[in-house]
Amino acid sequence: MSAVRVFEAAARHQSFTRAAEELGMTQAAVSYQIKMLEDRVGAPLFVRLPRQVVLTERGQQLAPAVTEAFEALRVAFAGVEERVETTLSVTTTHTFASNWLVPRLGSFRQLHPNIAVQVSISQAMVDLVGSDFDIGIRSGRGDWPELEKHFLFDNCVTPVCSPDLLKDGALKEPKDLLKLPIMSPGDPWWQEWFALAGVSSTGLTKRGDYSLGVQQFEGMAAVAGQGVAIVNTAFFREELASGRLVQPFDLILKTWSYWLVYPKARRRTRKIQAFCDWLFNEVAADDQKESTQALQKTEA
Repeated sequence: MSAVRVFEAAARHQSFTRAAEELGMTQAAVSYQIKMLEDRVGAPLFVRLPRQVVLTERGQQLAPAVTEAFEALRVAFAGVEERVETTLSVTTTHTFASNWLVPRLGSFRQLHPNIAVQVSISQAMVDLVGSDFDIGIRSGRGDWPELEKHFLFDNCVTPVCSPDLLKDGALKEPKDLLKLPIMSPGDPWWQEWFALAGVSSTGLTKRGDYSLGVQQFEGMAAVAGQGVAIVNTAFFREELASGRLVQPFDLILKTWSYWLVYPKARRRTRKIQAFCDWLFNEVAADDQKESTQALQKTEA
């Protein structure tokens, strides 16, 4: 294949010297590769003249097919390179994608219209080093030594419910939650939150495990008045702001954190850097908004 590649360049330029310049080789190396190919074919492919080379009849027969084949390869590789540069594939969890990331992607597209973002949802941890994904947004403690990682925000959870469940002063203190339907009562977050509140939650283990699997669904069920869910309020800002969900107690449980991760070998990729910069700005804007709201609440 090396000899065929040299032949294609030499036939196109009608010059061993110019072929050598294009391929970064010496003229002697080009002559050697052509001689190897001629021995393989069993006939001369070029007539060597003092200042140029000319294709023989056999060379003229081969050259168009070889040039066409290499052009097809160039087009194929160019297409792959363009797709790699202009498509950013992200793997993340269901709730992060639906309740945080996807509603914001419009602003990223406005900043980078030439980069198409593809989001894949998986609760399982995807092997980013051995896959075609560019970026992952993971929840955990950041202990992934094979990856470049950036902290986004903590997973801070608290009970939320429909305002209908608060009628008649049903929730005056944390232990009153145990009188209401609780979604995913077997979730360790509930036990940790009640322990933080100083409430015994041993009775939760005896309840039927009404679980919908992901925070998004349980938050939706809470909006519908089906019970109390324990969720990250960052994923339900609109529902809380509109009053469709309420947070009956200020007590927050910090579990683990969300991280942006990608293979270390891709850290200088422009599309990854563009996405990182945009994502960090979005997180910073949220932090600023939360700080302003907390200050206004304190002053009120």
